[in-house]
Amino acid sequence: MMALDMEPFILSFKLASLTTFILFLIALPIAWWLSQTKCRCKPFIEAIASLPIVLPPSVLGFYLLYALSYNSPLGAFFEETFGIKLIFNFTGLVIASCFYSFPFMLQPLQGGFESLNKNMLEASYIAGKSTLQTLLHVSLPNIKPALLTSLIVTFAHTVGEFGVVLMIGGSIPGETKVASVAIYEFVEVMDYEMAHIYSGIMLLLSFIVLLSVYLFNSHHKKRIGISS
Repeated sequence: MMALDMEPFILSFKLASLTTFILFLIALPIAWWLSQTKCRCKPFIEAIASLPIVLPPSVLGFYLLYALSYNSPLGAFFEETFGIKLIFNFTGLVIASCFYSFPFMLQPLQGGFESLNKNMLEASYIAGKSTLQTLLHVSLPNIKPALLTSLIVTFAHTVGEFGVVLMIGGSIPGETKVASVAIYEFVEVMDYEMAHIYSGIMLLLSFIVLLSVYLFNSHHKKRIGISS
């Protein structure tokens, strides 16, 4: 048995951490707006934001590969202007992961905001607080379970993604070879022992992540029940 190479796991966690941070900054204002707006375009925007959930990874990966490649205006602009290639490198993985994991950050946040007591928000506005102050100091502290769910599920989903990552990044050691790609390659060469080990680590990590979410939410509900 070959030695366990932790580099794919480190790269996976690095990708997931960066993706989760970026998506939180992007999804927070969008989730807040969607939870408060009565605009007729809301269902249209929600449908677009949720597409990565139902689209096959190969379809999303194909369109992202085309959009980020040198043959597209965006890819050509970045390569010619900044010398940055958007595919088959870590930068491309981050961009692709942000698209693929976006609904997993957006939907729990939006659901949390929509569950807030409207009277509490109105009281904040009456007290003279701005929309930003109400969002940061009133709304966010009161949706902790939804906030934790969005952060952890987005992180876990990004760690486990495979199809989009393989199409955009390929398998470059130290650059784009994340844990899910490493498992696929072990299966390809019929090294089932290493595939079992890597898969077992991913399974354990996924279980711990989900268990932490459910335990926190259960504890939070009990605490609310006691306080009320």
